[in-house]
Amino acid sequence: MIVNCVAYEQGRRLRDIRPEEVAEHMARPNCFVWVALHDPDPEELAPFQDIFGLHELAIEDALRGEQRPKVEEYGETLFVIMHMITMRDERLESGQVAVFAGPGYVLSVRLRSCQGFTAVRRRCEREPKLLKQGPAFVLYALLDAVVDRYFPVVEALQAELESIEDQIFVRGSARTSLERLYQLKRQTMQLKHAAMPLGDAVSHLFGGRVPALCRKTREYFRDVYDHLHRLEAAVDTIREMIITAIQVNLSMVAIDEGEVHKRLAAWAAIFAVATILAGVWGMNFAHMPELDWRYGYPLALLMMGLACGALYRRFRRTGWL
Repeated sequence: MIVNCVAYEQGRRLRDIRPEEVAEHMARPNCFVWVALHDPDPEELAPFQDIFGLHELAIEDALRGEQRPKVEEYGETLFVIMHMITMRDERLESGQVAVFAGPGYVLSVRLRSCQGFTAVRRRCEREPKLLKQGPAFVLYALLDAVVDRYFPVVEALQAELESIEDQIFVRGSARTSLERLYQLKRQTMQLKHAAMPLGDAVSHLFGGRVPALCRKTREYFRDVYDHLHRLEAAVDTIREMIITAIQVNLSMVAIDEGEVHKRLAAWAAIFAVATILAGVWGMNFAHMPELDWRYGYPLALLMMGLACGALYRRFRRTGWL
């Protein structure tokens, strides 16, 4: 589906145009076209492939939607893939944005994501001096918008981690906390797999052999790289804290199990004394003086009770019961 197809000249919006008019406006000096597609079919993308001269391998990657974030060059065309990560109902949703940028055009292909770039387009149109730099600035604005949307996800993960940490020392919550920690770890790795490769890819847009399209805007791409570097540091910190929280949680489980084992051992020792005394008087010998004594039975019960009571008191003092 075509979301927008707009022509710009000297950094200012001309008008919405039809796909048939794209080639005409691209031929005009100081003019470029910005086309946005959402979940397009191959038939919808084919006309733009012919007009912009896009490589078939890049088209395949843009439509597949399961690609690693990257920046590739096909002649004068830059092909960028980004992952859209959003938090919804405590779950991470992932989509893909593929951007083709070349002389006179920008084509964005958004897959499996309900978050559009209307705000990005408005921001660019409010800054005609920057938009005058052409497709490179649009590419920067799209990259910057995607990266900025990662930070609320980081904040949500940090909040979830703090909530779990508050529950770790609550008795009986070990299993629930462990399940939440492993889920949080998976979400953190999902975000890391989106941000880390993109940072490596963006570094080629401002350092070393910079593509011709980006030579006048390399400072902007450096800013995006700085944001990604800060994001990666935050994700690594969360991941380390999750690992520490898992270790603490497992330690708490071991401590709880140790407490149970101590209680069981204490009760076993108490009943063992009674069992020993009962076993002594339960032996079938012919000559046992206590068997003929009138007060033997009450005395045996009293000795068992005193022995068990003494052990119980001792274990209570040592904290085993």
